[in-house]
Amino acid sequence: MSRSKPVSRGSGSGVTVGQVLLHLLPAVFLFALFATVGFVHVTSRVLVVDMGYRLSNAETEERALIRENDRLKLELATLKNPARLEKLAREKLGMSMPAGSLVIALPAEPAGKKRNARVEARDARSVRVADRGAPH
Repeated sequence: MSRSKPVSRGSGSGVTVGQVLLHLLPAVFLFALFATVGFVHVTSRVLVVDMGYRLSNAETEERALIRENDRLKLELATLKNPARLEKLAREKLGMSMPAGSLVIALPAEPAGKKRNARVEARDARSVRVADRGAPH
């Protein structure tokens, strides 16, 4: 049997608080390291899950916007339909097709040639057609 020496609490040969802290320092450091790694891991997982939700919401919004865009394209094509526009011009605006003698056909211009500011009609009614960009 072995006997252990009793530890005296006097100022003689006792263990100091500094020595105890020195022995516990590696364990405390290791615990702090594991806690930090765990915290960083949990934080990164939370951020990944949050980004997944945001991506899912963005994809849902994208699909809704694509459907809305397709619907608007169809509506635009319907509104630009020449038959519909002619019907609106006749019924709502009271417009009609001009008689054949009232239509003046201008000759096509070459690409490099400048337009005249005014082109006068060829018949005796003195109908004038002016360029919209020219000052009067």
